[in-house]
This record gives sequence, C-alpha cells and structure tokens, in this order.
Amino acid sequence: QVQLVESGGGLVQPGRSLRLSCAASGSIFSGNAMAWYRQAPGKQRELVAAISNAGRTNYTDSVKGRFTISRDYAKNTQYLQMNNLKPEDTAVYYCNLNVFISGQRFDYWGQGTQVTVSS
Repeated sequence: QVQLVESGGGLVQPGRSLRLSCAASGSIFSGNAMAWYRQAPGKQRELVAAISNAGRTNYTDSVKGRFTISRDYAKNTQYLQMNNLKPEDTAVYYCNLNVFISGQRFDYWGQGTQVTVSS
C-alpha cells in the first residue's frame, strides 16, 4: 500500500507563488513516476505536470514557464513550484504516483489540496 500526503495549498493573490509538496510512504516500487493533477469545479481532472523516475518532466501548456515539478528521491517526495499564479489555476491539486508492474499501470492518489487564486 502506498500513502501520499500533500501539503502547501492555500489562498493566494494573482501573480504570487505557492509550493506544493507530496510525501510518499509505504510499499513504494522502484521505477515509479510521479505527477500532479488538478480538478476545478465542474471540470474533469487534468494532468498538470509529471516527472519520470529518470527525471524527465512534462507540463500541460497552460503552466509551462510558470510551474516546475521536482522530486527528492531520498525523501520520496515531489514538489510543484507554482509561480505567477492565475485565477484559472484555482483547483484541487492531487498528487499521483504511478508504476507499471507486468505491463499494468497502478495509480495511487493523495487526498488533494485546495489552491485558490483570488484577489
């Protein structure tokens, strides 16, 4: 079993920054990838950023140049640095850990942390 605990959300004004953290514990398999998803009211959950076990990253277009995903392998923790936040970034942000075992993908999720960008 894998547990993911997020922290760092909150209310922030447009243009400000926040950093989200996600600590993983439990039966963590090697070779896993991690990611951040978000879900705004009335919208589907979307991938925001992902980082592979090798450190390769990818971002959804709307956050490129503003958000940075990183991970500390020793601490089994990933981060999402969010700069120049916009009201449209308001959503619940979810930490994700995924791993392929025998060709099947397994996903684990955190409980979510609210990010609200408003003046």
